Amino acid sequence: MQDFELDARLAADTHPVTELPLCQLRLMDDARFPWLVLVPRRHGVSEVFELDNQDQHQLWREATELGRALLGALEGDKLNIASLGNMVAQLHAHVIVRRREDAAWPAPVWGHGQAEPYDPDGLADMRARILAELEGLDLDSGE
Repeated sequence: MQDFELDARLAADTHPVTELPLCQLRLMDDARFPWLVLVPRRHGVSEVFELDNQDQHQLWREATELGRALLGALEGDKLNIASLGNMVAQLHAHVIVRRREDAAWPAPVWGHGQAEPYDPDGLADMRARILAELEGLDLDSGE
């Protein structure tokens, strides 16, 4: 089995946050939206159905539990979870906390305006908030 390697575009567009049981957790470099990216650490996988059943369950668990926690902590109005892969084939899931007053509401965030990269302080603050929310979650599959 080959080692996991992050797609270059995902690496360029996101910041690392932490490693979850299945996924590498990354923060999209667009401060307009609380936008996380989960990348399963599995080589050569581009579709959810290519994961075994346990990994499919774990991906959904990580996305929904993290999303639920952040929706409350960041006082969001809606949680968007999506896996598109049109630009980057490597399987990854977007977990985005949406607010009615955000720059793209109610439209999707993709292709809306120009990304606003995090400044160092904003990045550190968002990473700390995400990590604090992860402390209270049980993301192990239990299997």
